[in-house]
Amino acid sequence: MTHRASDSSQAKGAPLAERKAALITTIEQQRIDILVEAERWRHTSATLDSGWDHLKRYRGLLYLAGGALLIGSARHPRSLPLIAKRLLTGGLMLYRARRLLSRLR
Repeated sequence: MTHRASDSSQAKGAPLAERKAALITTIEQQRIDILVEAERWRHTSATLDSGWDHLKRYRGLLYLAGGALLIGSARHPRSLPLIAKRLLTGGLMLYRARRLLSRLR
């Protein structure tokens, strides 16, 4: 009686081992795919990360400018659109000047 049980478990074990091997192979391939995609993500987001690092470098200055803007807008609320327009124009001029200088080099 016990002999038959072991024969049937060996017969069932073969497809189970094949299925386990297939699942392990699938998991290994998924791990490789995740590693490749993670490297691609790091490479793609490198420019954003460097831009964020630049902002973090001038964090204190940005806080100071934001505080000055907040105080100015609290004292003179109607001048806020004018200040925003000037800041936007100044930022655009700086961006274009940097781009022009990089082309000249």
